[in-house]
Amino acid sequence: MNVLEMIQDWIPTFFTVLFVIACYWVVKYFMDKQSNTGSFSIIRTIVLFSIALIGFIFIILSVPMDEGIKGQITSLFGIVISAGLALSSATFIGNGLAGVMLRAVDSYKAGDFIEVDGILGRVSEKGLLHTEVQTENRDLVTLPNLHLATNPVRVIRASGTFVTATCSLGYDVNQNKIKEALLLAAANAGLEDSFVHIIELGDFSVVYKVYGLLKDAKTMISAKSRLHGCMLDALHESDIEIVSPSFMNQRQVGDTIFIPKKVRKNEIVEENEKVEQKVFDKADEAETIEKRVEFIDSIKAEIKTCQEDLLKLESEEDIKAMKNRILRLEEKRDKIQARLNAKMEDLNNKN
Repeated sequence: MNVLEMIQDWIPTFFTVLFVIACYWVVKYFMDKQSNTGSFSIIRTIVLFSIALIGFIFIILSVPMDEGIKGQITSLFGIVISAGLALSSATFIGNGLAGVMLRAVDSYKAGDFIEVDGILGRVSEKGLLHTEVQTENRDLVTLPNLHLATNPVRVIRASGTFVTATCSLGYDVNQNKIKEALLLAAANAGLEDSFVHIIELGDFSVVYKVYGLLKDAKTMISAKSRLHGCMLDALHESDIEIVSPSFMNQRQVGDTIFIPKKVRKNEIVEENEKVEQKVFDKADEAETIEKRVEFIDSIKAEIKTCQEDLLKLESEEDIKAMKNRILRLEEKRDKIQARLNAKMEDLNNKN
């Protein structure tokens, strides 16, 4: 009889456990079907954690035990949860508020080059709590938004940026001859509005720095490498040695000139100028997704305007034409949305 009574006492607890588990897995099943990127992933985690937390409390309350013990267990559980939230909430809330601030300022978006605290790369993801940057090594670096909000962020403008390179040359070479060669190198590298500055007068050499405007900031890495190569060619073609004067003073080289011989064009290994497509693949995809989202928003705004204009029309022909236009816009929106969903799913699979 005591065993039967014990089983009856534990029946509510058993059904409570089954109910909590069922609720958790049903919600998880439907949320897993949705896109797990950006803010939705955060919402999914919060919802599942809340269900598990509330379910655990209901299970404790349904256990057949003395009310005083239940009160002590729930109090202890509340203290543990409160302590955990207190320790983690400062960073969590700070990153969340920093993410809101960064979205309001909107100084950069997916695909832009940014540099913060020595890290240079293109933005591949802009979340509520973090920003993901893809570096020139194709690696992904996750930066907390609080770090971005409290440190200076350099944003390379998409409309163009100045690419620079420095070189140290001896005092025995006329500065005008060097500037002419460096300006020619910048032009051969495809840069515009180039100029040269003398940065430093050292003990053994003069430091020159050449600037050139690159209109396509996405090719910044290739452009800098191309500029260095063109500097080598231009200086050598002008019979300017690129060698340290201290090296010449320490070694007896006589009349030897340190300029390599010219080679035929077919012997030159061409540089792969599309290296950025391989290095910043995720950043490119993120930029494409953001542009499609903006395009879909513009189509939705146009559909709303057409629907408002439709109410003002009186002619049947005008009404029919406007309805056809709305229908075409909706079809266009749906096609772009389908491609966008497929693109996001591919991006999630790659991650």
